[in-house]
Amino acid sequence: MASDLSLRIVIVDDSPVRAAILDEGLRESGFVNVLRLEGRNNLLERIYAIDPDVILIDLENPSRDTIEQMFQVSREVKRPVAMFVDQSDRKTIEDAIEAGVASYVVDGLRKDRVKPILETTISRFQAFARLKAELEEAKSQLEERKLVDRAKLILMKAKNIDEQTAYGLIRRTAMNEKKRLVDIAQSIITAAELLR
Repeated sequence: MASDLSLRIVIVDDSPVRAAILDEGLRESGFVNVLRLEGRNNLLERIYAIDPDVILIDLENPSRDTIEQMFQVSREVKRPVAMFVDQSDRKTIEDAIEAGVASYVVDGLRKDRVKPILETTISRFQAFARLKAELEEAKSQLEERKLVDRAKLILMKAKNIDEQTAYGLIRRTAMNEKKRLVDIAQSIITAAELLR
């Protein structure tokens, strides 16, 4: 993705001078779809309308409110975000990471650094997205396993059978009805709750 020169890149920057540094750095690296957004009114709506691949935010000396607004953008848009600031503190850096900012660059606004920072931003975002997807999958599997275990217990008590037999019954029913194990398990749990 980082070497794709057709990436849509949005620069959020109120300073024409600083925005020009980012813009020149990108265009000299071959990127052609570079848009600059000025002002912060309806920022999220404008970003959604553009649907960029990457967002570069430059905040020279931002207030806490401005930083929080940019963190909100990062949380909402689910795109690689690099943020350039002149000064920072540990708490702000932690908040930036928590908000999903892939690159938080302090005092590093130079046009020769823009491309490597862009590539790092995209790589970090993709790595984080993979980890997040794996975590969600693991959570989902755990929840499904809990439901199957609960359904097994219900069957074991109701039919006076052992765990392996209960699991086999759920599995066979799922295969016969062409449904997932968890769907059959949920049906057993729901039926048991209705019959209480």
